[in-house]
Amino acid sequence: MGFKCGIVGLPNVGKSTLFNALTETAAAQAANYPFCTIEPNVGDVAVPDPRLDKLAAIAKSAEIIPTRITFVDIAGLVRGASKGEGLGNQFLANIREVDAIVHVLRCFQDDDITHVEGRIDPVGDAETVETELMLADLESLERRITPLEKKAKSGEKDAKEQLALMMKAVDLLRDGKPARKADLAPEEMEPYRQLGLMTQKPVLYVCNVDEASAAIGNEFSARVETMAKEQGAGAVVISARIEEEVAQLDTAERADFLGSLDLEEPGLNRLIRAGYSLLGLITFFTVGPKEARAWTVTQGCRAPQAAGVIHSDFEHGFIRAETIAYIDYVANNGEAGARDAGKFRLEGKDYVVQDGDVMHFRFNA
Repeated sequence: MGFKCGIVGLPNVGKSTLFNALTETAAAQAANYPFCTIEPNVGDVAVPDPRLDKLAAIAKSAEIIPTRITFVDIAGLVRGASKGEGLGNQFLANIREVDAIVHVLRCFQDDDITHVEGRIDPVGDAETVETELMLADLESLERRITPLEKKAKSGEKDAKEQLALMMKAVDLLRDGKPARKADLAPEEMEPYRQLGLMTQKPVLYVCNVDEASAAIGNEFSARVETMAKEQGAGAVVISARIEEEVAQLDTAERADFLGSLDLEEPGLNRLIRAGYSLLGLITFFTVGPKEARAWTVTQGCRAPQAAGVIHSDFEHGFIRAETIAYIDYVANNGEAGARDAGKFRLEGKDYVVQDGDVMHFRFNA
C-alpha cells in the first residue's frame, strides 16, 4: 500500500534541497528562482526503524527490508495560485493526489536567496499557502454543489447526504477555516475524504533553519511551533542545507559530522517518522532466517487486513495470526524464547494490530 506526502511551500524555501536530501539524489533541481520544479519529483524512502535491525540480529535474517513512504516534491506555490497565478492550477492538482502535506517554511535569513514576497515570515507564508488551498477547495465545492442541489430537491437520498457533507466543508471554508476542522461522525470520514479536498489533508510543518540553528531552532521556528500547536498540527526543525551535506557522506562519516553539530541523527529521520505518524500509520514485522521485514498498516487495522498487505490470499483465507509483541520478542531472544515464556499468542480476525507486533499468518490456500 502506498502513502504519499506532498512537499509544498512558497518558492525558494528549500523544498527541492530537502527532497534531494530525502532521496539522496539530485533528481529535483534546486535553484534560486521560482518554479525550478515544473513536474513533481517522486522519491520512495525507507522509514528508519532501529527495531527492524534488532529483530534481524536476533533471527539472523539474511535480508532486511524496511517499510517505505513516498515523498512528492511539488513546485512552489505563490499568492493567487488558486486563480492560476504562477503555475497554480497544475501545482494544486498535484497536491490533490497526496495523502498528507509536508509544508516547508523558510526560517532563515540569507540575502543571497530571494524571497518571493520580499520578507522572512514563516507564519505569514503558511497562511498564504493555506489561503490558496482553501480558495481552491471552495471553488471546487461550489462547482459541484449546484447540480447536487437540484438532485437533492428532487428527493434523491444520496444527493441529500452528499450535499450535507459538502456543506460542512463549505461553511468552514467560507469562514476561513480548513476542511480538516469538520466535525464528522465515524461513518462520514471516508465519504468526506473522497471529496478530494486539499485542506482536509493532515499537515506537518518543516521549519527550514540555518545550519547554526539545526539543533535547537530559532525565533522563526519557535513561531511556527506555536502555530502548529494551536492547529493541532506537527512541526519539525531541519536544516535542509545540512541534510544535503549529510546525504553526500558515507555512513562512517555521517555520525562524526552530525556529532560536530550536536545532532544525534539526521533531521530527515525525524521528518520521515513524523510523516509516517501524520498519516496514522503503524508498523508490524515478519521475521525469519530469510528476511526481517517491516510492513505498513493504518492504526486500527485488524489482523486479516494486515495479512492482506502481504498477499491478498492471506486475507481471503485468514485463519489465525501468530503474534509476539516486539518487546517480548527481544526480551526473550526470539520466537522460541517467547513461546517458552508464554508470550506467543494466537489472535483471530477481530484482533487489532499493535505497532511493533511480530506476526506470522495462518491461512487456507
